Amino acid sequence: MLQDSALLPANVSAFDRIEALVLDSVHSANSKRAYKRALADFKTWFETSGASGLSKATVQQYRSELESRGLRPTTINLRLSAVRKLAAEAADNGLFDPELAAGIARVHGAPNRGSHAGHWLSVHKAEELVELPASNTNKGRRDRVLLGILLSCGLRRDELARVEREQIQQMDGRWVIANLLGKGGRVRTVPMPPWAKVLIDQWVEAAGLTNGRLLRAVRKNDRVVGDGISAESIAKIVRGYGVDLKVAITPHDLRRSFAKLAHRGRAPLEQIQLSLGHASILTTERYLGIRQDLADAPCDHLGLSIKTE
Repeated sequence: MLQDSALLPANVSAFDRIEALVLDSVHSANSKRAYKRALADFKTWFETSGASGLSKATVQQYRSELESRGLRPTTINLRLSAVRKLAAEAADNGLFDPELAAGIARVHGAPNRGSHAGHWLSVHKAEELVELPASNTNKGRRDRVLLGILLSCGLRRDELARVEREQIQQMDGRWVIANLLGKGGRVRTVPMPPWAKVLIDQWVEAAGLTNGRLLRAVRKNDRVVGDGISAESIAKIVRGYGVDLKVAITPHDLRRSFAKLAHRGRAPLEQIQLSLGHASILTTERYLGIRQDLADAPCDHLGLSIKTE
């Protein structure tokens, strides 16, 4: 078995191999990127800190360094989580002392004094946001769909980026996004209000889309190109319209707004959870015997009146 000091920095190949195992253990592309950045930061710090080996004391020293940088508790805890997983994977593969890995697992994270609540939009601001893009250009029609679905269906940005044209289907007399693959590999069906379907039809007809990804890139000459757009592009588009609205918003703020407006509109809480696809939804369904109500869905309670002509 390699000793605690062998992983970092002497045995670079061993570190890279364990890093690969750590990244393979997470499914989300965003999580992979975050863990990769976190491990790269830890490796750089380790190599310049003069630490003699990887141990609980070393990781505590790293935590102090992160705190001294003024990083937010959520950022610090994410980086510590990546280091804990690194030690655990190394121990599981016979490259690290299990007792040392257990010690590292007991390193406390940074206390989170309060939480970042984010933003949510009022009915008036939500309507104004969806109506900001021009309705007579391909870019504007696409962006109205993008903003409209985030607000009316509560999707995550990576979920929206993966929506296929064929997933827009009718069920129980209403339009839905069917078989949406969400966080943790969970699949759900999300109802949409009639006005969102009208926006989709306007975009699809103008762009000539028959299958594949619903959202596509649009060039400066207003020509639709490519076979999709990234989650990062969606975030950039939302932030841009937030500037026009004079509100700093992200795609997740629109997800929050969906939940807030639906709840204020008296949508049943469990139905909101089903639309959002939260991690606890399977437990909620089993405990309460709840099935998604497509006839009276959360998106019917938002109170939004979007102009579609």
